[in-house]
Amino acid sequence: MIYPIDLHIHSSHSNDGTYEPRELVRMAKAAGLKVMAVADHDAITAVADAVDEADKIGITCIPCMEVDCAYKGVNLHVLAYGIDHTHRDWFDWEEMFLDRGRATAQEKIVLMNALGFHLTREDLDPYAFHGTYTGELFAEVLLSKEEYKDHPLLKPYRPGGERSVNPLVAFYWDFFSQGKPCYTESGPLPTLDEALSLIKRHGGVPVLAHPGNNLKGRYELFDELVKEGIMGVEAFSSYHDAAATQYFLQKGKEMDLLITCGSDYHGKVKPAIALGQTGCTIPLFEMEESLKRYGLL
Repeated sequence: MIYPIDLHIHSSHSNDGTYEPRELVRMAKAAGLKVMAVADHDAITAVADAVDEADKIGITCIPCMEVDCAYKGVNLHVLAYGIDHTHRDWFDWEEMFLDRGRATAQEKIVLMNALGFHLTREDLDPYAFHGTYTGELFAEVLLSKEEYKDHPLLKPYRPGGERSVNPLVAFYWDFFSQGKPCYTESGPLPTLDEALSLIKRHGGVPVLAHPGNNLKGRYELFDELVKEGIMGVEAFSSYHDAAATQYFLQKGKEMDLLITCGSDYHGKVKPAIALGQTGCTIPLFEMEESLKRYGLL
């Protein structure tokens, strides 16, 4: 079921998104969305085009960025809604993360090859995003190579395998996310405090993205994050099962937070997820009133 508000959508300006921002907005309109947010990974450059296109075709696009940061050793994603997307600080942030990605590119190849592959930069560069390599990119290249058609590590991601529903992003989570064999860091991530300070300085509302996924079971941290300055929670997410949704929905109500919904739509790296597929059960008028209360509509 498609919900007409989807506040977590990625464009091609994310390192793992598929569609250009203007096309994405038109797709959202065609899918029946009324309100959307293009929330690219540590990237702001899609927002101007997305907002402009939305204004032209009669849909609301809230400026946003999905900000990477860390708190007590846990990597977090914070959705920065309603920010001044024209400020130089956001473009500097985007360039900082591109530099981080370029700095770890070769290390990712070495770690991946240690698992029984023989990839080179020449294999990856045609698909690279500004010189950076994502876990999804590795999956796409490896799954396309005939020489690895019987490789046991890739079997779960092929049709019929246990990780084949969204195989590219599943490969990222299994091999390149925090704590996995090919995880890399170019120095520590910005702290939660640094991220929150930047977001609030530029008029934004910080919302914790898919906490059931990023907190990795450490739900006790949630109250601390709110005390630090998190103002909302993405209770409805394609990453959440019914139990996680109910838990964070209840926490959001108890703590009087902005409760949001997002499909985390990417396109080809998550083919099973559609625009507006958020699972949100909050009546539309209630969601709209909440967004108005925070100055986002």
